[in-house]
Amino acid sequence: MADPVLALGALSADWRYVFGNVDYLLGGLWVTVGLTVASLLVGFVAGLPAAVVEVYGGRYSSALVRNVGVVLRGTPIVVIIMLAYFAFGISPAFLAATAALGFRSGAYQTQIFRGAIESVDGGQMEAARAVGLSKTQAVRHVVLPQALRRSVPGFQNEVTIVLKDTSIAFAIGLAELFTKSADLYQSIGHTTATFELIVFISAIYFALTFVTNRSLEALNDAVAIPGGKGR
Repeated sequence: MADPVLALGALSADWRYVFGNVDYLLGGLWVTVGLTVASLLVGFVAGLPAAVVEVYGGRYSSALVRNVGVVLRGTPIVVIIMLAYFAFGISPAFLAATAALGFRSGAYQTQIFRGAIESVDGGQMEAARAVGLSKTQAVRHVVLPQALRRSVPGFQNEVTIVLKDTSIAFAIGLAELFTKSADLYQSIGHTTATFELIVFISAIYFALTFVTNRSLEALNDAVAIPGGKGR
């Protein structure tokens, strides 16, 4: 079995520099993971009610939700992050990035959940109302349980997008994975390690995306409605 020390010594100076700073990069990885989870939770809390309002709300409330969503989805995420941090003064940087990524994700999750809600046969709402449920009760107990199960494939794409978008928090100096790697390759005497660092963090992003996608595919298989549209 090869000696790890000898194997590391056989690498180029740039790769030795990368592997010698793995602990530093892992510090950024945990920030990336935390930011992804927090942003998705904010997006879920904002997006699911917004989807319900867009489908079942009144004329003005539905229009408001649609227009806010259009603005958020049409604005580059780097602009939203910088506005949150510099214009609105949200601090620290992690909170600003969470708010920006979260509400941007919420705008997309609204459309995911809206499509899932509309995929539930309208006759089920009518049947629920016929047996005495209020509109709110019918949405909560009949429509949403099915819609959430059907939304998993779309949510899977959103998780991947948010994970990759966390790197844009570099714009406000948040010490996530990409920022940490940039700090390393901008260090004096190590600018030649740019390629190696990018390859290394790309492999980490790929591993995170792969594991997340496989996990959500398994979840979709477990919760999909037999014979339904989410199958």
